[in-house]
Amino acid sequence: MAASSPDRAPGRGETETEPDTGTLTGHGPIVKREPVLKLLSPVCGLEPLSWSEDHRISASCTNSISLMEMVCDIHSYSRDLIIHRTSIPVPEDVCVLQVGPEREVQEAKERFAGSDDPAVSQAFMLDRTMNPAVGALPPLRGTKYTSWSPPGCDGNGRCLLAVLTLDGRLTVQSCGRRMRWTPLADLTELYGRSLAEQGYAPPGAEPPLGPPDQLPELRRRHRMQAPVRMEWSSVCATQRVQTNNECKDVGTVLLAVLMENGDLAVWHLALPFLGPDSVVSCSTLPSGVARPSALAWWEYQHGGRRMSGLIVGSSAGPVKILPVNLKAVKGCFTLRQPVVLWQEADQIPVLGVRCVSLYHPRQKCDCSLVVAARGPYLFWCLLLISKAGLNVHNSHVTGLHATPIVSMATGRRDGAVFTCASDGSIKRLTPVFTDEAVTFRQEALELPEGVAGRRVHGMAVSPYGAYLALLTSEGMRGWQHPISRAHQVQLVTLKTADAAAGEVLRSGVQSLFRQADLLDLVRWKVLQDKRIPPGLQGELDEKVCASGSAYLRRFKLFLLRVLYQSLQKAPTEARWRPAPKTAKVFLTDEDGDEDDGERPSEGAESQGQEGGASEEQAREITAMIQETETHLTREHMKTVLGEVYLHTWITENTSIPTRGVCDFLSSDSTYEDRAAEVLIGHIFKKMNKQTFPEYCSLCKEVLPFSDPRQAVCSNGHIWFRCVLSYRACQSLDYRRCLLGDGIARHPAPEDPDWIKRILQGPCTFCDSPLI
Repeated sequence: MAASSPDRAPGRGETETEPDTGTLTGHGPIVKREPVLKLLSPVCGLEPLSWSEDHRISASCTNSISLMEMVCDIHSYSRDLIIHRTSIPVPEDVCVLQVGPEREVQEAKERFAGSDDPAVSQAFMLDRTMNPAVGALPPLRGTKYTSWSPPGCDGNGRCLLAVLTLDGRLTVQSCGRRMRWTPLADLTELYGRSLAEQGYAPPGAEPPLGPPDQLPELRRRHRMQAPVRMEWSSVCATQRVQTNNECKDVGTVLLAVLMENGDLAVWHLALPFLGPDSVVSCSTLPSGVARPSALAWWEYQHGGRRMSGLIVGSSAGPVKILPVNLKAVKGCFTLRQPVVLWQEADQIPVLGVRCVSLYHPRQKCDCSLVVAARGPYLFWCLLLISKAGLNVHNSHVTGLHATPIVSMATGRRDGAVFTCASDGSIKRLTPVFTDEAVTFRQEALELPEGVAGRRVHGMAVSPYGAYLALLTSEGMRGWQHPISRAHQVQLVTLKTADAAAGEVLRSGVQSLFRQADLLDLVRWKVLQDKRIPPGLQGELDEKVCASGSAYLRRFKLFLLRVLYQSLQKAPTEARWRPAPKTAKVFLTDEDGDEDDGERPSEGAESQGQEGGASEEQAREITAMIQETETHLTREHMKTVLGEVYLHTWITENTSIPTRGVCDFLSSDSTYEDRAAEVLIGHIFKKMNKQTFPEYCSLCKEVLPFSDPRQAVCSNGHIWFRCVLSYRACQSLDYRRCLLGDGIARHPAPEDPDWIKRILQGPCTFCDSPLI
């Protein structure tokens, strides 16, 4: 390993910045979005706000975890954010760590609590790890930390949530159904059982080390299984040997848990994670870090090889990267020895650590930027692999805040760093690469009215940097603290709608759902202006004609749907409420003539003309929507038929209405598609006049394939069709798109793997998951 440090002109441990004030350069003014999300209980824990990659926000509270999901709803008339809210309650019972035989441990605790030596009794009673609920101190109840996994980890292809409570209970939660969270595994209990089988011995030691009736041994056993932080790695692949001796790549994910004694428990979980049976292994690594306080994964791409490690920060100041042996993970390597990023124990605690992968424009290669909040300073470290080895450049950003940093957030795409101090000031640091290292352009955020002046407890940036979420409460009034504080989650914009539309248009992600934060800004713009920006529409039409990308067509469909909603009049009353019936009264004069008010005025005529023009425009937009949906349906049908042709070697019923799909594709004579004609010809030769029709489960009549959205038998029974396989869903148990575009059936046990793979896909119209 080669290590070097840049020349520090400002002095040891400092770095130059380019200070600036005002709005974000190139990002437009910061605007507050409604609604304001109120929390029912006070905030608690470390970094209480977190934003997942599937657009869900978690706020840690004393009684529960408040969860807010941003939905870019195309059926809503409102310009405000569409937020779906739910919560995960904190367990009522206190988690007690298993450190030995229950009776023996209880007797030892009673003896320590009643000891005549104050050094023993007070040290034992005030230790909340060993005594989460004892004596006059209130029980530890609340959420300490939450961490979101990458997408694709649960049964629906979405994110898992790792929850750590104040009493040391670590669980993995999943939203298997709509807005319904269930615990999948209690990792604290599983790890306690594993340690009990090993005799509570540290890594590399031989049990037994002593009975738990000694205070040092009892404290050591609690420290070795009391979590401090936990972080998820990215999704990786592991080779698994099948029954036919073939190797198959299986998706896995790693969850690293940092314990109070400095040990790292690395859980290897198979995907989709469904419970304790999905745990592949758990290994314990000693870090050698005293008083650990922060944890982050370091993942680096170099020459097609993926390197990984764990960044551990300490309350005493040091920060270092530890190698993680990942022999079972395909294509993943690690360091040969630990790398110290900051070694001085200056007693400045590390609040949080973030690692961002960036591209170095000067060196023409990938690099890793590690940032850590240390008191009022921001520590940064640039990691770059060259022919000489691993180059480490580190320094501090000083003069950033006058008070310690209470929260830090980073952008996942541009590497922007947001810091917030205890005085409420928020700053954005943008990395600027130099030949040797990196500097930061410093900008102060001018928060809008209603957000400025409030106390900030936590921050989180949306996946594509469109929004900044702030967890706030009332600030001081007249130099006095308020009697009670109401905690809120407020969202402000970081980008303009035009910039967001450009990013979606030129994105390489090819998924609208993953860019929902950018799409919401575009939706907001269209609803305000009641039109699609001309520049965006022209560029989108040009790209669609040139490439024919299904992703761009889905983006066009999204814009047309929002535009259609902007032309509709929002209902003034609840839709479930019946309209009042009132008699019409005619007023006449003495001559018996009707009042002039009954005659249509010029204003009414002009309103009618405007309404007619709007109706004509609405009919035009509706026709364009239907045309785009038909094109997307035909393209997906060709994909499904291609899978049918490749995976059916004999004529068999594949549970996919192959004949009906072929007839639907060939029914429109005006639609010329040479690829579809060739594919249909090959499939007809293979089927050899066999049709395999679908039958209604109620009357046993044939279900014709006349509509890809629904199937109607001759007796009038209506069944919805699966938007992925186009089979009629003749059961009450099916999955629905997040935006309500379509439904999909559940994979059946008798379905082959290729059909199950088709059913795992997103919605063909909006890229949303089917839940």
